[in-house]
Order: sequence, then C-alpha cells, then structure tokens
Amino acid sequence: MKTALYARVSTTNHHQDPELQLRELRDYAKARGWEVAGEFVDEASGAKDSRPALNRLIADAHRRRFDAVVVWKFDRFARSVSHLLRALETFKALGIDFVSLSEQVDTSTPMGKMVFTVLGAVAELERSLIAERVRAGLRNARAKGKRLGRPRRAVDAQEMGCLRAQGLSIASISAQMGVGKGTVQRALEARTKNPAELTAASY
Repeated sequence: MKTALYARVSTTNHHQDPELQLRELRDYAKARGWEVAGEFVDEASGAKDSRPALNRLIADAHRRRFDAVVVWKFDRFARSVSHLLRALETFKALGIDFVSLSEQVDTSTPMGKMVFTVLGAVAELERSLIAERVRAGLRNARAKGKRLGRPRRAVDAQEMGCLRAQGLSIASISAQMGVGKGTVQRALEARTKNPAELTAASY
C-alpha cells in the first residue's frame, strides 16, 4: 500500500522544523508496512496562504499515485473544518484513506469512518443553521417593509429612446448612460408600450 505524507510548518515561527512531523509520519507508515510514495511539505504563515505542496498532493490523489494520506494533525493539513471535509470527501470518492496521527483518525477503520460521518453531519447542520438564519433575516426585513435586492435607480427612458432612434445599440446606450443592458431593454420596452410614460422612471 502506497501512502503520501503531508506536513506543514508556520513561517512565523522560525524554530519549527517539518522533520519533527515527518519523522513520526515515516515511523507510522513503516509500522503499517506502507510504502511512502511521496512527502509533501508546505511552509505558510496563515490559513489563507498558498500551499503548493498540498495542491500537488490533491493532484496526485486524482492520479491515484497513492492509497492513503497521513498527516500529523488536522490543523496542519486543512485550513478549516469545511476544507477538511471537502478533502476527505474527495479522498473517499477516489478510494484513498486518510490518517491523522494526533486525533487518531483513520478512515480505513470503522471508528474512523464513524468520525468522518459525524464531522459531515455537523457541517451539514451548520450549513442548515446558517441558511435558516438568512431566511429568517429576509422574512424580518420584508415584514418591516424593507426592499430587498439592489436599489432601483432613476433612468431617462426618453433619452434612451432618442439614442436608440439614432441607431445606437443597447450596449452603447448602456455604456453611455451608466446603467445595465437589462435596464435599457426594459425601459425601451416600457416606453414602446406606453409612450406617455414619465421621462424619469425607475427600473
């Protein structure tokens, strides 16, 4: 069985050495009788920093160059819980096991599979709660009479009609008047249906 080892150290702490993580990962792979297919090491100072080694690991996972991924700790591997779950779902779909030494999680075992299921359920619950809070906020805003969406702006339908009569395209009118093409289209259609429409209308 081939495995990939992933380690990450922070550049904000000059005393960190990836060998501290890699040594334990190598010992674990050796104890399991796994062949180390590759070692991937990133140095980053924060969650948003780029991680080229992690990107290479994911790319190699899609090429099925190994059968398992071993990391020292969840937070050394993933930027967030959602990022961790996305990666685990990718590995699961590819038939690749995931092991985190510190948390003692191994998705090749029944217990590891259960932990993965629980994490997925928690993430789904979190998404549902966020969506419900958004819906509740929208209902509350409507109840207070607030207009949702982008505010409408006054446009001169008559001027648009004149520009259109001069042969300008809707895109040209849109650029000249600083409004969207959809706004121009609606204004022209409304003006055609009702020539007596007010010069300044909201769309």
